[in-house]
This record gives sequence, C-alpha cells and structure tokens, in this order.
Amino acid sequence: MVEGYELWTVIISLIVVKLFHGIYQWSYPKCNGKLPPGSMGFPIIGETFEFMKSHDAFQLPEFVKKKILRHGPFFRTSLFGVKVIVSTDIGLNMEIAKTNHVPGVPKSLARLFGENNLFVQSKESHKHLRGLTMQFLGSQCLKLRIMQDIDLLARTHMEIGARNGVLDVKETSSKILIECLAKKVMGEMEPKAAKELALIWRHFPKGWFRFSWNIPGTGVYQMMKARKQMMNILKETVLKKRASGEEFGEFFKMIFGEMERGGETMSLENVIEYIFTLFLVANETTPSVLVATLKLISDNPKVMQELKREHERIVREKEKEADLTWEDYKSMTFTQMVINESLRITSTVPTVLRMIEHDFKVGDYTIPAGWIFMGYPNVHFNPEKYEDPLAFNPWRWKEKDMTAILSKTYMPFGAGTRLCLGAEFAKLQMAIFIHHLCRYRWSMKTETRVLRRFILMFPGGCDVQISQDTKVDNSVGY
Repeated sequence: MVEGYELWTVIISLIVVKLFHGIYQWSYPKCNGKLPPGSMGFPIIGETFEFMKSHDAFQLPEFVKKKILRHGPFFRTSLFGVKVIVSTDIGLNMEIAKTNHVPGVPKSLARLFGENNLFVQSKESHKHLRGLTMQFLGSQCLKLRIMQDIDLLARTHMEIGARNGVLDVKETSSKILIECLAKKVMGEMEPKAAKELALIWRHFPKGWFRFSWNIPGTGVYQMMKARKQMMNILKETVLKKRASGEEFGEFFKMIFGEMERGGETMSLENVIEYIFTLFLVANETTPSVLVATLKLISDNPKVMQELKREHERIVREKEKEADLTWEDYKSMTFTQMVINESLRITSTVPTVLRMIEHDFKVGDYTIPAGWIFMGYPNVHFNPEKYEDPLAFNPWRWKEKDMTAILSKTYMPFGAGTRLCLGAEFAKLQMAIFIHHLCRYRWSMKTETRVLRRFILMFPGGCDVQISQDTKVDNSVGY
C-alpha cells in the first residue's frame, strides 16, 4: 500500500514538474540573445482573447496601447497559438518589410490560402505573381479595361438601391468587386456557377483570424469547407471553358499566353489558388473600408457638402449617359483627399505582417527566426506628423501627392516586397462608388457603428438611406 502511494506520488510529481517546465518554456522561449520585453500569456491561447476584444475602429486596440505604455514601441506576445512581435516603431517596421519576404499569418489563414499557394512560397514565385498582378491591376489595365466595368456596375446597383430606398454598402460593394473580377479573370460564367460563387462568400468573414483548430462547428472548419466548394466551382469553370473553346478573361489569357511563349508556367491548381486568394483578399478589405469611409463622411456635413459639389461638377460637364473617364477619376481631387484620410484613420491593424526569416537584432534585443512580426502604422496617429491626428480632416491632404501609396509617414497598404498591388484598384473602386452615391441624397443610418476585432465589423449593419431626389439635373448629367 505504501509502495503504491509512493509510486503515485512520484508520477504526480513528475507530471507537475513537466507541466511547470512546459509553462516556463512557454513564458521564456529560447533565444540566441535577449528577447524583447513582454509576456506570452497562457500556453497555446497566449493573449489572443485580450487582443481580439472589439474596439473603436478609428483607434489602435487598447491591448496594443497598454503594452506600448508598459514595454515601449515593440514587445513580444503570443497570439493564435504562435509567438509574435508587435511593433509600432516605423523604422523597425520598414526594415522588417524590406528584409523579410514571407507573409506572417496564423495557421488558420495559411491553411485557408492553401499549402501550395505561390503567394506564401518562395520569393521568386511571389515575384512572378506580382508581375502578373501588375499587368492585371496596374494603372494601364485599370484605365483601359476595368474602370468602365466598375462604373457600369456601380451605376446599376446604385439605381436599384435608390428605388428601394436603402443600400447595404458592404454587400453592394462586394457584388461590384466580385462581378468585375470574375468577368476579367474568368470571362463569362454560367449564371448558376456565378450565383453559387456569390453565396459561398458569406462563409468567410466571421472566420478570419481564428485559432487553427479545423474541427466541425468552428470558423476555420466553415472556411475550409467554403474554400473547397469555391475551388471546385472555379476549377470546373476553367475545365469547361478549355474543353468548349470559350473565351477566358484577361488573367487567363496572360497565363496561357505565357505558356505558349514558353515562359514560366503555373499548374492549374496554382492558378486557381491564386484567383481564390485574389478574390478573398479583395472582397474582405475594400468593401469594409468603404463602409467606414462613408460613415466618416456621413458624420461630417462639411465633407459631404464638398464631395457633392465636386461630383455635381463632373456630372454637369458630361454628355447625357456618358461613362466616367480616367480623366474624370483623376479630377476627383477632394474625393482622393477623403480616401487618403480615411485610409490613414482606419489603418488600425498591422500593415506589415512577416515571418522573421533569420534572427534579427534590434538594439540589445533579438527577434528569433520563425516568429511572426506585426507592424502597426502608429505613425498615422503621431501628432508631430499629423495635427490633431484622431480628427477626420481630408483638407490636411490639400496640395499633397495623391498618387503616393507609401511614405515614411503613410503606409496603409504595407511596405517592402509585399506592398499591396491592389492599392490603386481599391482607391478607384471607392472613388467610383462615392461618385455614383453622390448623385443621390444619402445618409448612413445612425445606428451604424464601426468596430474592429482585427477585421472591421458593423454590428448595427452598414446600410445607407438613399433617395432618388438629387440636386443634379439629370437632363444635363446622366
């Protein structure tokens, strides 16, 4: 009896020692130097729940602000089951962006994008894809091929909304985006496939940035299921088009043109995963930022008045039923100021996300290889760079370069080799949407709230009340 008791005492003691050893290793990870200050939170869970608390979308998260006050401009933590460095130091953010090329994402997102996705593989593969994307979404392509489609789609959806008296901004913007991209990438799609593709998107937003447990009932499980359905639809559409000789969209023409010239080839699976990633990222960024922008406009009557003045001028100067031109877009000076200011004030998430490829020295500290780096653009809220930085003031951009998408004080689209190639595309879509909305009397519903839990959320919905009454005489406008 005594021997059995002693045996259980030894076993329990070993378990306790092992447990405390594991907790110690979690709290103080191995490092070839001195780790940045901070804490790792609970094993596996880390400090994720504190990090993911919803907060005002136009300010940095309370979690980050508290940590900065305690530890300084960069600190260590654990989020989503991985070790993370969070930084608000603009110099460090830019340096990491330039010297590290692998995107830093939780396993749930990495799995969602696909293990063979060229975006998250080698530097060379990513460089090749950037070249293709530049051909597809660069200024010249936007000017010659995409702008007219966005213009027509925005006008059509706005007319429907005006007849109904209400418009769901996020849903409408998403429809415009997906319809435009689908046509340019895939060409004409069968109505059934296009409808299924649109419905599947509803499974994605709530599952972003979750723990990577892929078990039934979780957000990750729903995302993976939706991803599989979407990939199958895209693949079936491509195979049918190839078999029947139907015409593809612009992107596939580029890919097949490369193959015919003997250039760098991509497998069909690689191409489908690229398209899926392009659709997913575009659909979960621009529509949400547009909602936040319209909320800021609606809450600022002077901004609303100046926008209406600018777009009424464009309408009056055009012939009846004339499409928007690239020159019209470039003449939307105040609109560009509004968009720039909105991007500055809504960039309260990391715009630099990297996996640290090699141990990185920062003063007396070492950031270990394999850690994820999250760089926040805190410079956007630096009173030395922006007077009254929390105020929404588009006029601060007067006489500044509206074409710049990156500077030492402005980085809403990231930096380095992962600088967002869809930046101009996003700004174009937002400007055209605002233009057509300003043809009508509109206001954001008062219950609309803009929050963040890493991604933007709208718990009160994102509808605008819209009326067909307009100050612009359509007989001399549209």
